[in-house]
Amino acid sequence: MYRIEKYNASYYNQWNEFIMNSKNGTFLFNRDFMEYHKDRFTDFSLLFFEGSKLIALLPANITGNEVHSHQGLTYGGLILKKSIGAEKVEALLNELLLYLKSNNIKLLKIKDIISIYHKEPSFELAYLLFKNGADMYRRDMNLAVNYSLPLAISKSKLKHFRKVSALGLEMKKDNDFETFWDDVLIPRLEEKHNVKPVHTKEEIRLLHSHFPENIVQYNAYIDDKIVAGITLFNFGNVVKSQYGATTEAGEKYRALDFLFINLIREFEGNADFFDMGNVNEQEGKVYNKGLLKQKEELGCSVYPHEYYALTIH
Repeated sequence: MYRIEKYNASYYNQWNEFIMNSKNGTFLFNRDFMEYHKDRFTDFSLLFFEGSKLIALLPANITGNEVHSHQGLTYGGLILKKSIGAEKVEALLNELLLYLKSNNIKLLKIKDIISIYHKEPSFELAYLLFKNGADMYRRDMNLAVNYSLPLAISKSKLKHFRKVSALGLEMKKDNDFETFWDDVLIPRLEEKHNVKPVHTKEEIRLLHSHFPENIVQYNAYIDDKIVAGITLFNFGNVVKSQYGATTEAGEKYRALDFLFINLIREFEGNADFFDMGNVNEQEGKVYNKGLLKQKEELGCSVYPHEYYALTIH
């Protein structure tokens, strides 16, 4: 009744069209996004057919005898057609487990899609993983502004926002990724955390060229000098701050808060959520209290991000 096919380039158009019309897919699953770092991962993406009709996808990669709902993406799992019932999703999961077993796969790991990204409610897989004895080995707190509720930015942040707005800070949507990466993001991540951005400057420019409406850069300037920036991923129903950083001079102006408050207000009425990412460290076991407070004071609430591991018997 169902058949599973491994992804190859001949499915490129069919894959991308399905993602666009699915009930829980985002542009992160578009092949042009997934393949920007294809040299780092061995692809194991799967397509699920009912007869000749495509009804689900699994963006995935393989490491040894483990299949992951793509380690190069923030979230994943089964991407489903609209109006699919839970019983059929269970049948698809059963077929997937048989397929993985026949390919000598011992473990399936899934970073579930955070609920705010669902275009339609899509919680079937989480329940079915539980039903099959999956271990929820990690649970992060993801912080987002819910636009269905009144904005709840703290009075102290609004007070500083009004103060610095009068000092000449200016926000520009200039898509100047290079200046932000070179002068702000890379040096500040190195200085504060001894890490590099997940995306290189060249990669973010490439992704922007593929998704010019979805990946955009807002920078803050004072006297024409950059002091902060935020890279946004716009999913339509959700806007996510993928990167945010400020220079030492920008910290004195609270330039990052200036950008966040401007952007939260700008997308009110044009999105359902403004996602500011998670606050967890050490595989979710601890959280950054300062970061949590900052995001809560910008009006964010907690939405869980769950990670599952299912042993294949």
